Amino acid sequence: HLKAQPGAHVALTVSDTGCGMDAMTQARIFEPFFTTKAVGHGTGLGLATVYGIVEQSGGHIWVYSEVGKGTSFKVYFPRYTGPQDQDRVHEGQSDLGDHITGGTILVVEDDVAVRSNVRRVLERHGFEILEARTGKEALAAVADSALAIDLVISDMVMPEMSGVELRERLQAVRATLPMLLMSGYSEEAIIRVGDHGSLGLIIEKPFTVEGLIGKVREALSQGSVSP
Repeated sequence: HLKAQPGAHVALTVSDTGCGMDAMTQARIFEPFFTTKAVGHGTGLGLATVYGIVEQSGGHIWVYSEVGKGTSFKVYFPRYTGPQDQDRVHEGQSDLGDHITGGTILVVEDDVAVRSNVRRVLERHGFEILEARTGKEALAAVADSALAIDLVISDMVMPEMSGVELRERLQAVRATLPMLLMSGYSEEAIIRVGDHGSLGLIIEKPFTVEGLIGKVREALSQGSVSP
């Protein structure tokens, strides 16, 4: 395995005799928001969360599946051999943090699973991440000049304040702050529901890691939430 570290590992195997997966599905199973379930019946975050936990623990996952026969997941964790291993983990985490130079992004999302997965993806690409559960928390964070936020990524549908309303209020207090909206609906569908004018940048769920990073870079280069 390309990501495996040399040394002894502990393996956990989980197998089933279900319908299995084809090659195209296997290639995407760890992507945040990817799901084979019907709309409303799956978030596409289960395996993405597992992948994040395993990777953060220094492990890796091997998957084998055949259509009509089932699937096996083998999860490998480095075997603990003493305090020296722990020291190396902490040193590696410190080195990673020293090289984060991509800017500060505020992620606004009431669903903790979605929020944590978006955070994980962005941190891997060198961004510092702040989190907010509601539009009110986001406005307070942006008002704090000490945080120096470069971009806001917000879900479209949230309790108390929608992403569209948050965008309008941010535009009133800091018009040069770029914003990216996440939505399970297309931009055309959103506009049909109500006249929101220009919605700015939108990324439709489910999205790929590459799609998210591409939209983030586009938003940062745009440099404004103004239409």
